[in-house]
Amino acid sequence: MKFSIVVYAAPYSTEAASTALNFSKALLSQGHEIYRLFFFSDGVHNANRFAVTAQDDINLQQQWDKLISHNGLDSVVCVTSAIRRGILDAKEAERHEFKCANLHESSEIAGLGQLIDAALNSDRIVNFG
Repeated sequence: MKFSIVVYAAPYSTEAASTALNFSKALLSQGHEIYRLFFFSDGVHNANRFAVTAQDDINLQQQWDKLISHNGLDSVVCVTSAIRRGILDAKEAERHEFKCANLHESSEIAGLGQLIDAALNSDRIVNFG
């Protein structure tokens, strides 16, 4: 079955982002396909590569990046949500005159059209947050 996952929750505000990550891992381990991950609203913080956690805490941002990279997943971060929250790729950082980007390179910034595309091309969309 083909799934798309939408994450609305920031990494440490609730268990939703962690649950979405574990759900995604379980889907893949059972042979399902993830068509797209879409980070929306506060969920864009899951793609922030500048997040630092204590050594004994799980760094959810790194865990998401690892899952996306190792499985070749399509990961999209909503452009409007990202810019409002200071999550920038290289193009947006340059456009807004920042010296560096903080978006994990495993994800891309795009619009809501990518979410519509995910709805059209997935058997199920599961929302977290």
